[in-house]
Amino acid sequence: MQEAAVIGSGPAGLMAAEAMAEAGLRVTVYEAKPSAGRKFLMAGKSGLNLAMDTPLTEQLPQYFEAAAPLRPMLTDFDAQAVQSWARGLGQEVFTGSSGRVFPTAMKASPLLRAWLARLGAAGVTLRKGLRWQGWQGAALAFDGPGGAELVRADVTVMALGGASWSRLGSDGAWTVQLAAKGVPVTPFLAANVGLRVDWSQHMARHYGTALKGVHWRAGDLETRGEAVISQTGLEGGGIYSISRAVRQGAPLIVDLLPDLDLEAVTARLSRPRGKASLATHLRKTLRLPPIKIALAQEMARPLPAHPAQLANLLKTLPIRHAGLGALDGAISVAGGVAWDALTPGLMLRALPGVFCAGEMLDWEAPTGGYLITACLATGRWAGRAAAAYAAETA
Repeated sequence: MQEAAVIGSGPAGLMAAEAMAEAGLRVTVYEAKPSAGRKFLMAGKSGLNLAMDTPLTEQLPQYFEAAAPLRPMLTDFDAQAVQSWARGLGQEVFTGSSGRVFPTAMKASPLLRAWLARLGAAGVTLRKGLRWQGWQGAALAFDGPGGAELVRADVTVMALGGASWSRLGSDGAWTVQLAAKGVPVTPFLAANVGLRVDWSQHMARHYGTALKGVHWRAGDLETRGEAVISQTGLEGGGIYSISRAVRQGAPLIVDLLPDLDLEAVTARLSRPRGKASLATHLRKTLRLPPIKIALAQEMARPLPAHPAQLANLLKTLPIRHAGLGALDGAISVAGGVAWDALTPGLMLRALPGVFCAGEMLDWEAPTGGYLITACLATGRWAGRAAAAYAAETA
């Protein structure tokens, strides 16, 4: 029986292991941390969005430049397949009004436990506490509690993650090893990350408050998602989904009243103000909550008195910021192994028999199930291609 090694026990690695075990290979998964799937479990703390149940033609643009290379993998393992896979592990799922698919349990731990049990029953071995150090000759080199260890495998699938949340295992250290072997790697950049804002002391009382009913726009990206005022800036789905455009230099604009057109806002602001303060006038005529008024004042104080000018400002409020949050705090990353370094089966051209999957690859997508779906799909694709390669070279 041929030996297969998987480095990394996130969704991509475990899916690759399952595909190779199904093909009859003896599979060992090597994980640097003391337990498997740590970032997967962290994702599950906010509900574990597994997929977006919309047509693939609507999903592919969410992967930007990587849509073309990912198309066959996402076609082979789409949102429907993800749901069937979860149900096969005894985890019922439901689809929310936005099309997002979640396990009924709303967390990752039951699914991961069932998955690991099924892998174990299929003969997959999970070895924890072994950190990959590169190669020594043709052997994979690991460092663990017992010291250095060399492993020989007929095929290897690398699923080492990107470079965010390093404490969970994805630190991007593998880029050095691959670069030394001549593998081109696109530098990592933060994706799905918050915005740093140097708030004045006037905003302190609003920390933790959610901005709802707003429309964000940066470059070609826009969303009606919410954002939360944090001590360091802006966080939440509304910011994450347009962070790519902000990263690329596009200004960030927020419409505080997306359900009213400019003329309607102007008309309401033109009502007699009397002796009321501007904040009171905004609250009474537009029903603006304190957080929206505070944000407008923070970004554009002093606010214009002329109704038309003020209306335009509230509809196109520019957000002054200090850039995106740190790479290590990002939900995901852009960058990774360049697509031209890979065969259509995700094998490294420079290293025959070595395949890559998951966030190691150069792609990005917004939150909403796109991330986990692509990790599962690329893991399965790489595992099947690795099994086919092993059969051809046996």
